Amino acid sequence: MTTSDPAGAPADDLDDRRSQILRAALDVISHRGYSDTRVADVALRAGISPALVMYYFQTKDRLLAEATRLAEDLWYQHGNRRLEAIPSATARLEELVRLTCLPQDDPALGESWAVWLDLWAQAVHWPEVAAVREEFDEHWRETIRSVVRDGQASDEFQLVDVDDVAISLSAVLDGLAIQVALRDPVVTAHRAFDVAMMLAARLLGFSWRA
Repeated sequence: MTTSDPAGAPADDLDDRRSQILRAALDVISHRGYSDTRVADVALRAGISPALVMYYFQTKDRLLAEATRLAEDLWYQHGNRRLEAIPSATARLEELVRLTCLPQDDPALGESWAVWLDLWAQAVHWPEVAAVREEFDEHWRETIRSVVRDGQASDEFQLVDVDDVAISLSAVLDGLAIQVALRDPVVTAHRAFDVAMMLAARLLGFSWRA
């Protein structure tokens, strides 16, 4: 097991090490949750010493917060690649709903939802985590706003208050995603997808059939 990095390590090597630690932390969090994740667990998963983890991140809270940001970044990178290939705003909105409600269709998304569920639970008690949650939720609402604005500009969506739509859809999608992640027997993934799309169609005035 590595115990230290060379003092004069190139910047690229330092970035690679940070990325290695964050991905290890993300893996541990997704399987064990925030409260049961220890620095020693992350170090073991990364194949380095706990002291080296702390050298890079100083505190466990900072490590977990940055690991959660990595999950956020990976989700949006993955989603943006899928959205870029879709020409219409209606189809892009449908893809956003699919990314949210049908994570089992894409294994790359499952880890992110496990981390976000734990983030929301911890945000109730920890101000630092609450600040991260607030940042992520605003990013999510702005993603929805952007698609809605595009749809209004192309006359695919009716002219409604973009902020109201973003708040409504983000809240509904988050709530449905929780039910899907918890494997609720009533709110199945495909039913959640249909419900979300029917709501979006009513809010934005476009036709959609399950």
